[in-house]
Amino acid sequence: MAENTRTEREGAVATVFVARPSKLNALNDATLVELTEAFSELAGDEDIRCVILTGGEAKRPAFVAGADIAEMADQDPMTAKERSRLGQGLCDLIEGLGKPVIAAVNGFALGGGLELALACHFRVASADAKMGLPETTLGIIPGFGGTQRLPRAIGVGRALEMITTGRMMDAEEARACGLVNHVFAPDELMAKTNEIAATIARNGPIAVRLALESVLRGSSQPLSEGLALESNLFGLVAATEDMHAGLKAFVEKRHVEYKNR
Repeated sequence: MAENTRTEREGAVATVFVARPSKLNALNDATLVELTEAFSELAGDEDIRCVILTGGEAKRPAFVAGADIAEMADQDPMTAKERSRLGQGLCDLIEGLGKPVIAAVNGFALGGGLELALACHFRVASADAKMGLPETTLGIIPGFGGTQRLPRAIGVGRALEMITTGRMMDAEEARACGLVNHVFAPDELMAKTNEIAATIARNGPIAVRLALESVLRGSSQPLSEGLALESNLFGLVAATEDMHAGLKAFVEKRHVEYKNR
């Protein structure tokens, strides 16, 4: 049984909660392992078409307030590298899940917490959210992908400022620079996020998966190669029953239930 996380399912949407309330949902090694197990299970669940990642209840609003500093204090070079690879492996799993993962940032998302949110396909935030990579203030650097994903999300200059100063960004600044897509009142965050997830879950699951692949793989390639990838995936989706059902339903002006085939 998971001690630091929980997963709830409602229809085609799953919500994964980080739940270490006494530690503001900080990521220790056990929590990283539990999250890896949870997302591995969801990756193979064909009934789930969208996932929300958020923080469970804590004594202060928190998505994930960072890594567990007490656990890190005694790390040596080998354990530090292993911990980094564990966190990076989880983030890679989330990014490559094959179904959209939305980070609902409900409070502090610092250090490993922001890195976890950056691995999600997009982010929404409560108005009281605070985000940052404060590792340099502790004499370390981000180790779960933050030095790579944050510049890709907001640009090199903004990312370097955040990383080298360690300062936090509030929700409105995060929206202005594209780090989050939407900002909602704290008491509306989960309802609004679930609305977005439900909209995604109604769409063709194969089409959504291939769209994710096209964007994620294509963004690291020259434009000509990205366009070739898009054409190949566009052709691949034409072989699915879902495409034919969707186009026929549109022409006939009726609703369609996609079968993931």
